[in-house]
Formats: sequence, structure tokens, C-alpha cells
Amino acid sequence: MGKAIVIGGGIIGLSSAYYLQQSGWDVTVLDKDDFSDNCSYGNAGYVCPSHFVPLATPGIVTQGLKWMWNSRSPFYVEPRLNAALISWGLKFMKSATTKHVAESAIPLRDIALLSQQLYEEWTNIPGFDFAYEKKGLLEMFQTEANEEHAHHTAADAAKLGLEAVMLSKEEVQAMEPQVELNIRGALYFKCDAHLYPQKLMKGLINILQQKGVQLISKQEVTGFEMKNDQIKSVICNNQRYDADMVVIATGSWSREMAAKLDLNLPLMPGRGYSVTLEDSPFTFNHPAVLQEGRVAITPMDGNKIRFGGTMEITSTKTPPRYKRVEGILNAVERFVPQFKIPVPSPENIWYGYRPCSADGLPYIGKIKQNAIIATGHAMIGLSVGAGTGKLVAEIANDQMTSVDIKPYNPKRFS
Repeated sequence: MGKAIVIGGGIIGLSSAYYLQQSGWDVTVLDKDDFSDNCSYGNAGYVCPSHFVPLATPGIVTQGLKWMWNSRSPFYVEPRLNAALISWGLKFMKSATTKHVAESAIPLRDIALLSQQLYEEWTNIPGFDFAYEKKGLLEMFQTEANEEHAHHTAADAAKLGLEAVMLSKEEVQAMEPQVELNIRGALYFKCDAHLYPQKLMKGLINILQQKGVQLISKQEVTGFEMKNDQIKSVICNNQRYDADMVVIATGSWSREMAAKLDLNLPLMPGRGYSVTLEDSPFTFNHPAVLQEGRVAITPMDGNKIRFGGTMEITSTKTPPRYKRVEGILNAVERFVPQFKIPVPSPENIWYGYRPCSADGLPYIGKIKQNAIIATGHAMIGLSVGAGTGKLVAEIANDQMTSVDIKPYNPKRFS
């Protein structure tokens, strides 16, 4: 097949490398850091076909304006005079329509189901244990308005062939008998699964190394050598890598990378935070989203619980706002009063940047004759990581793709 250079060592880049190598490519993965601390590590670990509603929805803009001055709010756009942010924001607001939400459901469902199938295949790889469990996902609510919204979501899920049922408080409480829940009920997505991101990433790195994939750290890409609209080489600070195919999977830094190839990619970093309790003194049986707080709870790997959330549209250079972690933990206590968790010291708080497209759909496709971009997954990057990697390899090999990729066209805003 030739030499494939994958830029980016998160789940999208590593999954792409896996399927490219499987199909015969000689693969090298370049990471600007050391493969050990990116957005693929600190997320909620959901593999979630339930997340078929894009970030750009009616009402989120209004709600975001209400939350703008609240340092603990779940959704926050840092106001600043920045041309890329303004352009992204205008496109985001234009996309936030009922029609767009309806049109996005099938492409978001399809890539999630593909990815879930592939993760389940990965559980059969000898020695690759990433604590994958298919226990579903509880979307817990406290208000009558969100209960009504959950009924509509359940109906939409049924139309998509996803198994989701409404549960009373008593039914949910029976599923979580170790704690007292302060809720009205929950929407239970039986179709969802979860895993432990740290085990997934470390295991995947080991498999790639065993298969002869080169993983090279501290390689920040500064440019490309072009010839006749094709990339001939990827240029780093002191190194040049010849390439027959290039995959850009650089997450929240993809807008700048795409610009080096003359593509204006509307994309903004959305910072999220999480706290993980190792050997947790608390017990929780099922992954859950706390709707009013927009917080995720995930029991992981037998003895861990992770609490995560917030979407902070900001610069990757802006210092973390740890008050947002206080908002996450306050929301947890409102739903589960026994979970009185003090805000940890900064070194025990994870934060990372999710790449947010302007319409809530990922960007997956060719941007040059031999260059593919795969980014813009926002909060579902890990969920659809394996599926995205499979699609990248299919695109590189000029094969029919496992799902329709037209909705993910990276040039759709051009």
C-alpha cells in the first residue's frame, strides 16, 4: 500500500493506525506530546449510540448566553475577539435548528453502532482487556420538563431502532440500591456500553507496537512538502517523513493543521474536566448522565468512579478554571446526596480539549488527494473512535465505507 503517516496519538489516530496497518499500510504515528495524556484518557468512557443529538441544538445558544457569566456552569463560551471563534459561533448558531437535529440522528447513530461493533470485536483480541461492559446508560432527571423531554428522546430512539425505556424513580433506585437517589426517574438506554479509557489506550499502543507500527513522540508538525496537490512529506521541527497517505487526527488542534493545507475548518476546543476516584469508597452500578447538571458518572474497571462534565469553548492556551470542577461535584451531590466529594487539588483534576465542529457532526474525509482528516467529534470521540479509524482506512483504500460518510464531509462549510 505504501507509507501512511498518522498525525495525532489519541483514540482517532491510533484506531486509524490500527486499521491502516491491518489493510497493508506501513504506518507511522506522530504525536506532539508522548501519547500519554490527551482527551482520549480523561473522558467518561462511554460507547454510546444514545448520543444521536448533536451539540448544536435549538436552545443551547440561549442557554449558553444565560450561563456565560457563571464560572460553574455546564456550558460556557469564553467571550473574546477572535475571528475563528466568531466564524465558528455564527455557523454553530445557524446549525442549531430542529431540522439539523433530525438530519444528524442517523449519521451519529450509524458511526456509533459501527464503533460499538468494532470495540466488541477488540474484546476478542488476546491480551487486550479494556474493561468493556455493556450495562447501558441511565439519563437521570429531576424536573418535570426534563422528564417530558426524555419521553420525546425515547420516542426518537425507538424510531432509530435503539432500545430505550422510561424508568420510575423506584425502578432506578432498585438498580442502584447502595445509594439514595434524588431524582424523578431516568431514561435507560440499554444499547450503550462503557470502558476504561486508560486501559484502552495503553492496550492499543501495545498492539500497534507489536504489529510494527512506529509511534514517535515529541513530533510537532510544522508543515507539508507538496507536489501537484499531493503531500510528499510531513515536516516536523528537525525531521521529515515521506508519505503516500497522511491522516490528520489532531483533535482540537486540527483547525490550525488544516490551514496548513489551505482548508478553513470551523472547529473550536471545548474543554472538559473530570475527577476519578481510585478504590472508590462509593459504589455505583451503571453509567449515568445527570441531566440538569450535565454531568457524567461512570463506574470503571471494578473499583473506580469517574465524574466528568462541562463544555468550555475556549483557547487551548487559557489556564484551567477549577471552579468548573466544583460545579461538577455540586451537581453530583444534588443527585446523589451521599456523594460528598471535596474538590481535589489541581494535580488530581484532569482536563482536556474536545474538538467541536460547527454543527456537531465530525469531519471525516479527504481534504487532498492523499490526505484524510478525522476530527470534530466533540464529546463522542472515544465512543466513535474505532469506527472512525475503520472509515479512515476504507477511505485510504478507496473502498466502500461501512457507513455513509457524506454527512461528515470536512469541506461542507467551504
